Amino acid sequence: MGIVRRKLKLLAAVSPQKAAEKAFTIFCTPRSKLLKGITATENKAEACSLKVDGYKIYGHRWNSRSSKKILIAHGFESCARNFEGFISPLVAKGYEVIAFDAPAHGNSEGKTIILPLYIQTLKAIYENFGPFDAYIGHSFGGLAISHLLKTIPHSNSTKVVFVAPATEIKTVMERFFSIMHLNNEVRKAFEEWSTLQTGIRPEDASVRKALQYIHASILWLHDKDDDITPFSDVEKVQGDNFGNITFVVTQGLGHRKIYRDQQTVKQIIDFL
Repeated sequence: MGIVRRKLKLLAAVSPQKAAEKAFTIFCTPRSKLLKGITATENKAEACSLKVDGYKIYGHRWNSRSSKKILIAHGFESCARNFEGFISPLVAKGYEVIAFDAPAHGNSEGKTIILPLYIQTLKAIYENFGPFDAYIGHSFGGLAISHLLKTIPHSNSTKVVFVAPATEIKTVMERFFSIMHLNNEVRKAFEEWSTLQTGIRPEDASVRKALQYIHASILWLHDKDDDITPFSDVEKVQGDNFGNITFVVTQGLGHRKIYRDQQTVKQIIDFL
C-alpha cells in the first residue's frame, strides 16, 4: 500500500486529475477474486450463469422448487461462498436461495465494480430468477439492494436484511482518501470523476436516501465497532425513525464477523 500511495503522490504533483482517475480505479478494484474447487454446499446446488454488461457472472441456486425465494448479495472483496452458513437454515425454512458472485468477485468475470454495475447485476438476477420474497445484503451488497428496490415492485410483505450495509459511499470514500493520503484537490477531482463514471453523485449512493422509496420490512444488523461502514452513519438512519426498520446493534463483531456469528444468523432466520 505504501508504494501505491507514493505513486499517487507523485502523479498528483503532475496531474491531480490523473491521480484521481488512478485512485478511482484502485477504489473499484477488489484485491482478491478467483475461487478454487467446489464446496460441499455448492455441490448440492444448481450452478447458474448470466451475462451482464459483457461479463459472465456465476452463481448457485438451492431448493429451486420452493414457492418463495431469497436473494443474497455479498459485499466488496467478498463472494457468495462466504454466506454458505445461511443456505441450510434458509432451505429448511422453505426458501429457494439464489446467490451470485458480483462482477470482479469470486468466479465471475471483470476487474472492477461500481454501484450501477452491481445494481444492473441484481436486476438481471431478478429478471431471470425472481421475483424475490426476501433479500440479504452485506456491505456493498446491501447498498446495491437498497437501490435495486427503488426500481422494482415490492411491498411491506417483502423482507430485507441489511447486514453492515455501506450506508453512505461518501463515508467509505473518506476512509479511502485517508488511507491513500489524498490531498483535497485530488479528493475533489475523485468525486467528480466518480460521478461522471457512475452517473451517481457520491452523496446519493446512500442507503439512507434509498430508504425513502423502500416499503419492505427491514431487519438492519450493525456492529458498533465496524471500521468499514461506521455506526455513526447508522445512527443518522435511526434518527429518521423509519417505521419499517428493526435495528439490531452488536459490539465486538466488526464488519465481517457479524454475518458469521451464530446468534446473528439465528436472528436473521427468525426474521425471515
